[in-house]
Amino acid sequence: MYIANAMLVKLEIQNYILIDQLSIDLSSQLSVITGETGAGKSIIMGALGLILGDRADSMVCRNAEKKCFIEGTFQLNHKEQYTTFFETNDIELTSELIIRREISAQGKSRAFINDTPINLNELKQLTTQLVDLHQQFDTLTLGDTDFQRTVIDALANLQKEVVHYQQSYHAWKENEKHLHELIAQKEAFEKTESYNQHLLQELAELNLQVNELEEIEKELKFLENAVQIKAQIDASVQQLESSDNPIVQQIKQIGHSLESIVKWQPDFEGLLIRLKIAQIELADIASELIVWQDKIDFDGNKIITYQDRLSLGYSLQKKHKVQTTNELLAIQSQLEKELEAVLNLEESIAQLTATVAAQSKEVSAIAKTLSEKRTKQVDPFTKNVNQLLHQVGMPNAKIKVTIEQVPFNQYGQDKIDILFDANNTKRFEPIRKVASGGELSRLMLCIKSLVAKSVDLPTMIFDEIDTGISGEPAKQVGLLLQQLGQNRQVLCITHQPQIAAKGHTHLYVYKEQKGKETQTHLKTLSNEDRVLHIARMIGGDPPSKTAMSNAQELMTN
Repeated sequence: MYIANAMLVKLEIQNYILIDQLSIDLSSQLSVITGETGAGKSIIMGALGLILGDRADSMVCRNAEKKCFIEGTFQLNHKEQYTTFFETNDIELTSELIIRREISAQGKSRAFINDTPINLNELKQLTTQLVDLHQQFDTLTLGDTDFQRTVIDALANLQKEVVHYQQSYHAWKENEKHLHELIAQKEAFEKTESYNQHLLQELAELNLQVNELEEIEKELKFLENAVQIKAQIDASVQQLESSDNPIVQQIKQIGHSLESIVKWQPDFEGLLIRLKIAQIELADIASELIVWQDKIDFDGNKIITYQDRLSLGYSLQKKHKVQTTNELLAIQSQLEKELEAVLNLEESIAQLTATVAAQSKEVSAIAKTLSEKRTKQVDPFTKNVNQLLHQVGMPNAKIKVTIEQVPFNQYGQDKIDILFDANNTKRFEPIRKVASGGELSRLMLCIKSLVAKSVDLPTMIFDEIDTGISGEPAKQVGLLLQQLGQNRQVLCITHQPQIAAKGHTHLYVYKEQKGKETQTHLKTLSNEDRVLHIARMIGGDPPSKTAMSNAQELMTN
């Protein structure tokens, strides 16, 4: 037997509108819900919506002194599909998933997943995953073109091919976007290329070295004062060594004088040593100054050369609004990279242009295949749906499928529209414009009964599906629902005995007056109770023997 990925197995409701306390066990197949108009069937659907993430209203609390409590228990048969969500939200993942909503009389709402608090956005994220996996056709309206395309793709078994197409399409679009960016970048570079080349040439011709301008500036100041510096050095050498009574010689003589004192006072030996050290140091200084005498020479040409180079360097600093040699070198390096990038861009653009062209051709080929397979499904789909519409009590209703070629998108090149004519007028209109609620429900049922053979469609809820039908059409609707329920969890609210008789489980909703209070209750009918209840749906209360016989026949068949 087919096992759905996830299934709603139990719904508990407390203190919600007309419901004091209610516990609903749901079948894995077709569950029918019946009851008098106003008994509370729509209230149950509203409660179900709350655990799926609908916003709450404080008015839902039946008793303002207590909070409203709604809990849904889901059985996850393939829980590994939900691992990412549960790990992200740090929630324990078990085979049994419990979603709970609590609403206070003040309107404060809290949501829990497996007893872990969670906000509505996160709750919807989970239920969206559940819906995407198990109710993908319920999340879209029948009049939505994406839904209509998905139907045709499911019947044509194109799910894997669509994924392959989307991978190729997104890669193509990404590269196409990158190509446009490169072209725009190249055009921007080209607008300033000649000027950047001029700037680079200026810097390259000057051929600066690291910290060069700063070093030249110091050297130039020295050269410009060479005459004065040399004169001061000459005077210093003269005083130290070359005068009639040079300093070095004077210190030497002082040392000789102290040597005689040491004979009588040893404490003077330290002073004598220091004096000799001073003599040696001064003699060494004099030697170095003599070396500088030979090195220093006023060189007017060298000064002019340095001045010219500094002038060029300062001019470029001012032009580029920087203060140092190294900043100019950084600008030179950046200009070189940008001009080199232009050359690399041309090569990259050429390669990417070829790639985009090849990807465009591939996308076009896959889209063409998709279109061909979709087109092949149109006639059999149209024929089968029209036959089913006749069976479910819409003999004059027909659909027509049109496929229009549109610019490439993530689903191909096809815009698929299912048009509807409810009364054989030969004027087909978009479904959302002309179909009533009941017609939409029965049309959706016809389509789902075809699609369910190709795609996993777990829990499905049908309301108003029996509007305007009875007799044989109602019986056919029941049979379709029963067939769906063999492999799917189906929930159907109905007023028709022919449909109610086809349920695997029959849930009866009724109101009960207790004093001044009205309460909604629900019970699961036994087979005997079902016969009696269906007989009442056929012939009223109390049911006649004929109604009982008819009910028994409906149940048997």
